[in-house]
Amino acid sequence: MTQPNLIPASKLPALGTTIFTQMSALAARHNAINLSQGFPDFSGPDYLQARLAYHVSQGANQYAPMTGVLPLREAIADKTAALYDYRPDPEHDITVTAGATEALYAAITALVRPGDEVICFDPSYDSYAPAVTLAGGVLKRLALQPPAFRPDWQAFRQQLSAKTRLVIINTPHNPTATVWSDSDFTALWQAIAAQEIYVLSDEVYEHICFAEQGHASVLAHAGLRQRAVAVSSFGKTFHMTGWKVGYCIAPAALSAEIRKVHQYLTFSVNTPAQLALADMLRTRPEHYQQLPAFYRARRDRLTQALAASRFKVLPCTGTYFLLADYSALSDRDDVSFCEWLTREAGVAAIPLSVFCADPFPHRLIRLCFAKQEATLDAAAERLCQL
Repeated sequence: MTQPNLIPASKLPALGTTIFTQMSALAARHNAINLSQGFPDFSGPDYLQARLAYHVSQGANQYAPMTGVLPLREAIADKTAALYDYRPDPEHDITVTAGATEALYAAITALVRPGDEVICFDPSYDSYAPAVTLAGGVLKRLALQPPAFRPDWQAFRQQLSAKTRLVIINTPHNPTATVWSDSDFTALWQAIAAQEIYVLSDEVYEHICFAEQGHASVLAHAGLRQRAVAVSSFGKTFHMTGWKVGYCIAPAALSAEIRKVHQYLTFSVNTPAQLALADMLRTRPEHYQQLPAFYRARRDRLTQALAASRFKVLPCTGTYFLLADYSALSDRDDVSFCEWLTREAGVAAIPLSVFCADPFPHRLIRLCFAKQEATLDAAAERLCQL
C-alpha cells in the first residue's frame, strides 16, 4: 500500500525564499550589476589567505574547541579592550560562532522563553523575527522613521511591559546606514535598568562606521554590558563573508546558556580559519583600523556619481549600504521598482519594505557599495540614465 507523502505543518509558514536570493537570481537572469546582496566583489587580505593555507598545511584540520580556539578568543579580548576599554574574559565570555547569524540565533534561543516579548527596531535584519518565533517569543516592532531613523525613546518606554525579556538593537544599522550614539545607550539603560531585560546588540558593521565619534558599542556601557550579548562578524571586517565566522561577547552566565545552544547547533567553527583570523588580528590590526576610510571612499564615490541622477541619496554614517529615494522616478512600490530596475536598468537593489512588518509607504531602496570602483561606476552610469 502506498503511503501518502507526509508534509509537516510549518513553524514559519509566512516565510519563503529571501528577497536577497530573489534579487540576486533576477540580476543573474538579466545580466544586471548586483548591488543588492551585501557582500564584496573583491577578495580579502592576502595575508589572511596565506595564513589559512599555512594552518591547513600544518594539520590544523580537526575539530576546534566548542567555544573557539584560545588564540582567537584572546585576540578578540585584546581588540575589545583596545576599542571599548573593557576586556572580556577569553575563557568564559567569548564564543566563536558559524557567522554572526548563528550567534544571533543562539542568543535568542537561549534567552527567549515562550510568551516572552522581544522588542526590535524596524526596519530590521530579516533573521531576528524567525528566531524569536521559533523560540516562542512575541516580537514587538518599533518603527524608525525616515530620513533620520532615530529611536523614539518615549515610544520605546511605552512598548515595555512585565513580559519584556529582550531588546534587539543593530548599530551600525542595516539597512538604514545610521549609527547609535552614546546617548542612545544611556537612554536604553535608563529605560530598562529597573527590569530584568536583556540586550542583543548586533554590531557586525562595528568597523564600518563613519561617525565622527566612532562606533558606540554596548560593550562600552558599564551597566548594559552586564546583561548584553554583543555580536560581530569577521566576514564583514575582512571581506570574507563566505568563511562564515563570527563571535559573541557576553557575561559568563549568559555565555554559558548561549553555548548550550551553540554546541548542538554547529558545535564548533572550522579550525584553520580561526587560527588565520587570530594571526590577522595580532599582526595586521591596521586592516580594521583603516576600514572606515576604505569604505568611506567607496561611499563617497557612489554618492557623488549619483548626484547627477534623479535619485536622492540619504546620509550614510555606517555599514556599506546607501539608501536612495526614487520618488522622482516612479510611483511604483519599492518591490516592483526594484524588479523593474533590475530588468530595465540592469542594476539590482533591495526594497526597504522587506525589512518591515508593517506597510512601509516610503520609496526607498538599498544599494551596496562594497564593490570594486569599476562596478560602482558602471552601476551609477546606468542609474544616471533613468
